[in-house]
Amino acid sequence: MSIKRIEPGKRMSGAVVHGNTVYLAGQVGEGTSVTEQSKSALAEVDRLLAAAGSDKSKILQTIIYLSDMSTFGEMNAVWEGWIDPANPPARATSEAALATPDYKVEFIVTAAI
Repeated sequence: MSIKRIEPGKRMSGAVVHGNTVYLAGQVGEGTSVTEQSKSALAEVDRLLAAAGSDKSKILQTIIYLSDMSTFGEMNAVWEGWIDPANPPARATSEAALATPDYKVEFIVTAAI
């Protein structure tokens, strides 16, 4: 089976397609609030999924990291407005120290093609 790397860089690729599955690198967004960063990051998820020939209706699993679990409801408000309600993926959310203190949320997505 072939492997296709989307937007490969020195350290990582934006996404990797293997067979009928696409694996996205962790997506963080711009802005100062969890709401702004979630919207921005999920727009990047949409863009990378499209580049791989997929979309949010085909997401299999999402892992979400929050820098502070007190923002869980704020992130969920964005998530619930974005996700395809007919095709919700398996999901886990956890608190973690992210790459920089400016990041408040990170989405890791695996989807079918």
